[in-house]
Amino acid sequence: MDPARRAAHRLDQLVHEYSLFASADATSPRVCRDFVRAVLFTHGREPLVMPAALCTSELVTNVHLHTKGTAILRVRLNSARLHVSVFDESPDPPVVARPAAEAVACWGRGLALVEEVADAWGVADGSSGRYAKGVWFELRSGG
Repeated sequence: MDPARRAAHRLDQLVHEYSLFASADATSPRVCRDFVRAVLFTHGREPLVMPAALCTSELVTNVHLHTKGTAILRVRLNSARLHVSVFDESPDPPVVARPAAEAVACWGRGLALVEEVADAWGVADGSSGRYAKGVWFELRSGG
């Protein structure tokens, strides 16, 4: 393999990882959303900004609404995908609400939005230390 192709191949395999501790207050969704936006703008992945910001905001809002502790946001970005995890202290699994189409609700659709927007999402066991679980999503990257 020629040197230029070898260098391009190494860049394609490069992984960027970032973490942020989010306090247990109402500003955490905005702080985490802005953090993910900054990571994506820094790496020239503008097409991922809006869906990643929405999904991040929904996951961190769930931590704020349904747990009393801090959260850890982890961002992993490579040439193929963005993977965002939000770990919290509650062992309770998340619930995807599916209200009837005619139902009017101000909340309860967050994970359904993540399910619709993300290419994949799920729950990871975070049983090491004080964080009980992580809810994650992935977006495929064009970059």
